[in-house]
Amino acid sequence: MKSVEINGELRAAIGKKDSKKLRAESKVPCVLYGGEEPIHFYAEAAEFRKIVYTPNVYLIKLTIAGTEYSAIMQDIQWHSVNEQILHVDFLKIDETKPIKIEVPVKVDGYAKGMRAGGKMKLNLRRLKVKALAQDVPDFIKLNIDELELGQSIKVSQVDVDKMEILNSKSIPVVTIMITRAARAAMNADKAAAAPAKKK
Repeated sequence: MKSVEINGELRAAIGKKDSKKLRAESKVPCVLYGGEEPIHFYAEAAEFRKIVYTPNVYLIKLTIAGTEYSAIMQDIQWHSVNEQILHVDFLKIDETKPIKIEVPVKVDGYAKGMRAGGKMKLNLRRLKVKALAQDVPDFIKLNIDELELGQSIKVSQVDVDKMEILNSKSIPVVTIMITRAARAAMNADKAAAAPAKKK
């Protein structure tokens, strides 16, 4: 898992009024959980561009008032109208305890069903996993070369090392959809293969 550094400062006050003032100054109120007490801090809004506008998963090296922490971003709140970040929750990482995090899915290959006119549909762009932080990959790669028309790779079929996938096992992660063109071609093939009817 790639890492990103974010620098923060401790908050002098933690009320709504103070939060509003920070946002007006292009700063984001944050909380770091996972320690003995939550740590309330803020960081420049620009610091978050490298972690929120990307599908990647990052280990975040937080420096708050000179103290360094390893963390992951657990939750982010957005303004309902504009793209302003209102609040971010971080979770401090304990290397001996598993974390729950969503990992991007990367599709590899060109399915047999796509060659027959089908269309790939990625149903789950991320998979929720439980693992030690050091075992979390940048992405989970799925090869679709052997998928025929109408076939899927379900969560239960995803093979990962040192991780537990928490999504329902019956959910298809990726499916090769049968398009109208593919269905028409299939029907035409069946018609051509059918023996001619005796008069």
